[in-house]
Amino acid sequence: MAVLLVADVNEGALATDAVAKTLAAVASLGEVHVLVAGAGGEAAAAEAAKLSGVSKVLFADDHAYCHGMAESIAALVVNLAGSYRHICGAATAFNKNVLPRVAALLDVMVISDATAVIDADTFERPIYAGNAVQTVKSSDTKKVFTVRTATFTAADATGSAVVENVDGPGDAGLSAWVADKLATSDRPELTSAKVIVSGGRGVGSKESFDLIEGLADTLGAAVGASRAAVDSGYAPNDWQVGQTGKVVAPQLYVAIGISGAIQHLAGMKDSKVIVAINKDEEAPIFQVADYGLVADLFAAVPELIAKL
Repeated sequence: MAVLLVADVNEGALATDAVAKTLAAVASLGEVHVLVAGAGGEAAAAEAAKLSGVSKVLFADDHAYCHGMAESIAALVVNLAGSYRHICGAATAFNKNVLPRVAALLDVMVISDATAVIDADTFERPIYAGNAVQTVKSSDTKKVFTVRTATFTAADATGSAVVENVDGPGDAGLSAWVADKLATSDRPELTSAKVIVSGGRGVGSKESFDLIEGLADTLGAAVGASRAAVDSGYAPNDWQVGQTGKVVAPQLYVAIGISGAIQHLAGMKDSKVIVAINKDEEAPIFQVADYGLVADLFAAVPELIAKL
C-alpha cells in the first residue's frame, strides 16, 4: 500500500521545503501520494508533482480546505485513508493540528516528530528535550505520524507525477475561518534558513537586539532567539528556537549571548556548524559549539559586522 503525505499549503503556495524533506524521510516506505487541499491550489499541486519520489498528487479543489481548517481537512484525509497504510506530514503547526485528529478518527495512535523511519512499523523520535531517542513500533493497521524534517535533505524537483482531482466531504461545519494575521519579513523563513543568527538573554534589551538583526542582515540570515530572550520581550514569539519553539538545522547557527539551556539546545543542536559568542567561558553552549568566542558581544558583534 502507498503512503499519503499531507502537504502544507499556505494561501495557495506549497511549503516546498517541508514537503520535500518529508518525502526524503518516507522514501523507503514505497509509493508516495501527496495530498494538496484547498481552492486555488493548482500551482501548489503542479509544484508537488515535480518533486522526485512523488507517484501521484491528489488535489482537492474546495474552499472548505483553505486556511488550514483542521476539522474539514482531517475528514478529507480519513475519507481517502482506505487506500493507505501510512499517513504522514511534516511536523509543522498545520500537521500537528490535522494529523492527531486523523489518528483519533481512525482510532489509531499518532507518532509525533519522527526523526527516522526504521521500517514500515518502526520509527525513532526524540524524547527528554532531545537527550534520548525513543524507538516506537506500532501494531496499528494504519500508521499516522509527523516527521521532524530538520535532519533530512530535501528531495529534488526532477519528477513528473500526475495530478488527480479528488472529492471530499467538504465543510465539516465545526469551525469557521475569520481572519489570518501573518508576520511578514524579507529575511529567510526560520525553519528553512541556511544561516541563523540567534540572540539570548545576554543581549540585554529589545533595542540591543538590533545588533543581532544587523549581523543577520549582513549574512543574509534568519533571526532566532532563545526562550529567555522572548520571555523578556527582546524578540517576538515566532523567532523562538528550542524545545517549545522551532527546531532548526541550518548550515550555520550563530548563538550570541545564549547560555545554552537544554531546552534551547534541543532546537538547534543538529546545525551543521555552531558558533557561540558569550562572555561566560563556562556557558553550556560552548560544549556543543564548533567555534566559541569568549567575548563581550557588544564589542565582538559590531567588529564582526564591520569586517564582514
